[in-house]
Amino acid sequence: MKQNRADQLRIRLHNSAESVGNLLVEVFHYLALFAIGGMTAWAGTMEALEMIAKGSASIDDILLLFIYLELGAMVGIYFKTNHMPVRFLIYVAITALTRLMIADISHHNDPNMGVVYISGAILLLAVAVLIVRYASARFPAVQQNSKSNRVSDESHEGTES
Repeated sequence: MKQNRADQLRIRLHNSAESVGNLLVEVFHYLALFAIGGMTAWAGTMEALEMIAKGSASIDDILLLFIYLELGAMVGIYFKTNHMPVRFLIYVAITALTRLMIADISHHNDPNMGVVYISGAILLLAVAVLIVRYASARFPAVQQNSKSNRVSDESHEGTES
């Protein structure tokens, strides 16, 4: 009888600790997402204000704004679906490599093997996007229960994890 009570107490304690732990993890999770989203919006705004103050925007500046846009979209999709859109990370990497290649060519005016390497890396990342899209369509990880949580195709589904 005492052992049964001890087991029940242990189970209740375990369930309570698990609930509190899950709550704390979710609170941290949302606070971190708000912080990342806020910092991304702030950085993008500051960059746009610098372009306005400068009176012009280079392709390098515009690509940086696209990086901020993709990061903001990642945060938004994660809020809506609770899934990390891996493709957006790849898109950020492609944009960053494109930005690097454009900056390298515009500053050195001498395309060299570095351009070929960066182009190859961009191609590899584009193939990775294709593979991830195919895999997420062919082998979905999660079935959508309601249309209210569904992110449209225009915003890249956001369902791969």
